[in-house]
Amino acid sequence: MTRRIRRFSLEGVSDAEVSVHPFVTEDDLRLTLSRFHRADSDDVVLLLHGLTSSSDLFIMPEINNLVSFLLDNGFGDVWACDFRMSNHFPYNTGTRRYSLDDIAHYDYPAALGELRRHVGERRIHVFAHCLGALSFSMSLFGGMVDDIASLAVNSVSLTPRVPGWSRVKMAAGPAFADYVLGLPYIDPRFKEAPAFTVRRLFARTVSLFHPECRESACHMQSFMWASGRPGFFMHENLAPETHVHDRLADLNGASTVHYYRHIRKMVRAGRAVRYDVRDPRHAALPEDFLARAAEITTPVLFMTGDHNRIFTDSNVVCHELMSKAAPDRHDLAILPGYGHIDPVLGKRAYVDVYPKILAHLQKHSVERETA
Repeated sequence: MTRRIRRFSLEGVSDAEVSVHPFVTEDDLRLTLSRFHRADSDDVVLLLHGLTSSSDLFIMPEINNLVSFLLDNGFGDVWACDFRMSNHFPYNTGTRRYSLDDIAHYDYPAALGELRRHVGERRIHVFAHCLGALSFSMSLFGGMVDDIASLAVNSVSLTPRVPGWSRVKMAAGPAFADYVLGLPYIDPRFKEAPAFTVRRLFARTVSLFHPECRESACHMQSFMWASGRPGFFMHENLAPETHVHDRLADLNGASTVHYYRHIRKMVRAGRAVRYDVRDPRHAALPEDFLARAAEITTPVLFMTGDHNRIFTDSNVVCHELMSKAAPDRHDLAILPGYGHIDPVLGKRAYVDVYPKILAHLQKHSVERETA
C-alpha cells in the first residue's frame, strides 16, 4: 500500500523544536522563516528553495533530508525561508508580475533582518537551490545583503546557461502562454483539471512526448524548465519505496511564466543582469551582478550534477569566472550521476551530496577558525 505523505508535512524532522516566523518585505508581501532548533550553535544555516518549490524540499519525511542531516552533524540551528517563489503562497499564480530583482532586493534583506533578530551576531551560512541560488547570489553580489559566512549554491548562480530547447521555450513560451492559451502560470497538476479544458489538454499533449514514466507531474516539470526525458532529475536517483516521484506536484507547484523572461535576458547576456533597468524601484541593484565579484569575500561552493538538463554547466562557468576574480576563494563540486533537483531530494543525497555541503560549512565555521 502506498504511503501518503501529507502536503506541507513537518514529520520529516524529529527531535527539534519547530517554529514559524513571519516577516513582511518592503513591497508588502508576507513571507515566512521556519526554524528547526535542536541546540544553540555559533553557526546558523539558512536554506533557500527554488521556483515552484518551498521549505518542504528540505524536510521531506521520505528521505534522510537536509535539515535532519545538518542537525545530526553538529549544526543545531537550521532555518528555511519561504520567499515569494514558494508554493506555500499565492504569489506564483497572481496577476502581479515579479522578477528575480524583486526577490534579490526585497525578500532576502527582510528575511535576514528577521533571522538576525533571533540569532544576533552569530555566523550565518546559506545553502540555496535553483532560482533561490541565482536570486540570493544576486542579492549578495549586488550588495543587498552582507555578512554571510559561506554560501553553497546548487545548479545555477550568476551565469545561467540552458540547453537549446529551453532557449526556444523561453523565447516563445511566455507570450504563447499569456496571450494564446490564456495561462499566466503552468501547474504540474494540469492533468487533474476538468476534461476538455485547455489545462487538461495541455498536460496530455506534454505527456505524449515523455514516455519515460507515467507521472504527468514529472512530464510537466520537465517541460516547464528542462530539456530531457526526464529533465528535472535522474529517475534512478529517486527510490520507488520513498514515493517522492508520486508527490512531485506537492513539492513543486505552479509557476508564473514571467520569470522565464528574466532568465531569458540573463541567458542572452551570459550573466545575471537586472530585468528592467528603467524600473526606479531597483535602482540600488547593479546592472551587472558580476561587476563586484572580487569585492565579495563570502566563499562560495558551486555545485552541479553532471546530468544537469536545466542549467547545464552554469556553475562550472561561474566558478571559473569567480576564481579569476578572486583566486582560491571559491570551490566547485561536480556531482556524478545527478541532475538538477536530485542533489537535494535523491535517495542517496545524504551519502553523495550532503557531506560536500557539510564540509563547506565546517571549513568556514567558528570551530574551524578557532581550532
